[in-house]
Amino acid sequence: MSASARRVVLAALIALALGLAVVVAGEGFSTVGIVRAIEEIALGVIVVAALAGVPESEAEFEELVRHSEKLAREGLTVDPDEAEFMELDPLNDDDFEELVQDALDELPDLLRNALAHVAVVISDGGRARGAYGLYQGDTVARGNVHERIVIFRDTLRRDFGHDPELLRRQVTKTVRHELAHHVGFDELGVSRLDL
Repeated sequence: MSASARRVVLAALIALALGLAVVVAGEGFSTVGIVRAIEEIALGVIVVAALAGVPESEAEFEELVRHSEKLAREGLTVDPDEAEFMELDPLNDDDFEELVQDALDELPDLLRNALAHVAVVISDGGRARGAYGLYQGDTVARGNVHERIVIFRDTLRRDFGHDPELLRRQVTKTVRHELAHHVGFDELGVSRLDL
């Protein structure tokens, strides 16, 4: 299959998944097992495509390849504009808040818009819950109660604070994990997304 045909198939899959996601957002998940599974897969495709940041055009993809090759030639492991995070102190509360804000800012517009009315808070109650994060609410599809995402600073610092880059990646993964719950995934669905 040619690269052009693969892009057309991928675009068709994403369009179909987006259509199903709109239906789920308006009507909620189906109670019929196989239909619900298809709806979850469709949401998974949308979330994965949005989180992966699929290039929109061949020119954008080629630019991404050129940039990656340049970094490899120069032996750079981090883009110079991103090197500032290495100076963050994970034990400083302001720096930790910046990690959470960066994780939110890095979300694609579609997912950032899904969080428009969701409070994202930082708490030190993770040890009591044995968790890195928590989603409270009844998903974007229903919207009957106030939703919030809690990021547990204490457990994230405890397990990943020794390495600022590792902590950054885990904060991002935790934010995305809780966002996946917000858009309707249960724990099994979220684990299929490797979040």
